[in-house]
Amino acid sequence: MKEHINQGDVLKIEHISLPILVTSKDFFNESGEVIGCPINTSPSNSPLHIQVLSDNINGYVHCEKLKLLDLNVRGYKVVGRIPMNDIINITDAIQGIFDYV
Repeated sequence: MKEHINQGDVLKIEHISLPILVTSKDFFNESGEVIGCPINTSPSNSPLHIQVLSDNINGYVHCEKLKLLDLNVRGYKVVGRIPMNDIINITDAIQGIFDYV
């Protein structure tokens, strides 16, 4: 049985080199699909690259690189979790990409 995936989980997904932060809400993730953003270790001046630090996660979430991933057909493992205040900052940045003005 696959693990339950929550918003804020960091996943290692087969055939994807970078860890992925799950940005989609828990009810969406119940389908076995998630929307996530890669976490890169290289710093950047982009306002859409948000630094995250937790127990074993240290990198920059690339908020503009949203990807729908079907975990029903890929192997994956939960490797960490980021704090709620970081989840809020990241989802606000993602939402800002789609604001009207």
